[in-house]
Amino acid sequence: MQVRDIMTQQVTSCAPDADLREVAATMVKCDCGAIPVVDPQTRKAIGVVTDRDIVCRAVAEGQNPIGMKADKVMTMPITTVGPDASLEDCLAEMERAQVRRMLVVDEQGLLCGVVAQADIARTASEHETAELVKDVSKPSEHASKVQ
Repeated sequence: MQVRDIMTQQVTSCAPDADLREVAATMVKCDCGAIPVVDPQTRKAIGVVTDRDIVCRAVAEGQNPIGMKADKVMTMPITTVGPDASLEDCLAEMERAQVRRMLVVDEQGLLCGVVAQADIARTASEHETAELVKDVSKPSEHASKVQ
């Protein structure tokens, strides 16, 4: 199975200078937790804003996200796969990068889809899904234990 077989193709994206409140509103409207950031000149994927980025890079830092732009909190560099990549390669890359969503880009770097954990859960085996969730959820080196 290839990434193109399971990816979401109709992806909403934003520009780096998009207002963060609008990005968050788009997440609510689209019922998603991540919005890819695309360079308006090249149309290439350059980052991604997740709901966690907004909380951890703005709110938790004591900054007011109202009026902030997407490029101030977006995750970069991004991890991507091509639409012809195998599902196994995509899973391995998601696990390695510890990401819950994988941007799919064509040969020119243009965004053409997203593979989310939910897509994996709907199509992969229970074992592959469980491995992905386990590996992506490993604490990072910077994580501290909650007492």
